[in-house]
Amino acid sequence: MELTLLWATFTGVGFAWAGIRLWSERLPDRPLDRIIVAAAIGLLAGRLWAMIGQGVSPLSNPADIIIVRGGVSTGAATVGALVAYLWGVKWRPAQLDAIAPAALAGLAGWHAGCLWRGACLGTASDLPWAWAQAGSDITRHPVELYAAIGLLMAGWAVSKLGWETLTRSGVALALAGLVRLATEPMRPSLGGGPIEIYVAAIAVGVLAVLLGRRLLANST
Repeated sequence: MELTLLWATFTGVGFAWAGIRLWSERLPDRPLDRIIVAAAIGLLAGRLWAMIGQGVSPLSNPADIIIVRGGVSTGAATVGALVAYLWGVKWRPAQLDAIAPAALAGLAGWHAGCLWRGACLGTASDLPWAWAQAGSDITRHPVELYAAIGLLMAGWAVSKLGWETLTRSGVALALAGLVRLATEPMRPSLGGGPIEIYVAAIAVGVLAVLLGRRLLANST
């Protein structure tokens, strides 16, 4: 792992810790440990999925698993992290709702870690806060910082929601997908990015909220 990537990881953990301190209501025991373990398992799942999609066998090329810059599937990483966390809290949706704001803060920290990696910039822009890469005169959107700010705002918004089952986690997933979808056009990409994954996250998040409301109605 590159040191810059390691510092970005620490930034994500630091933001998650701050989120836990700010939004501590109803959290499970050892919440930061649970976030770190879930994120690590999600990252591994996303990396393995990406390798398989690229035609690279993880079994015959185990050393390539740690080359995160080689690609990580966002969808597989998200599913892996969610499953790992839910398994750790014995599949209790209320614990997923409780951790949702801090998880968004941690994700914001990962994006803000672009400052360590020198990977904040996206498409060209003339806005006053745009800046240029070293050796270039073209100023660009600090798109990863846009995403970090959007995710922090999402975490704050989710922390203000009620405790109906799956409401916080569903809204958190939908907002995370929305932030990535909104910032994707400003990322330099040949293929347009995994738009379908972000749309799916929004849809699944909305469905989770509706499912939670349905379960609540059936229980009353």
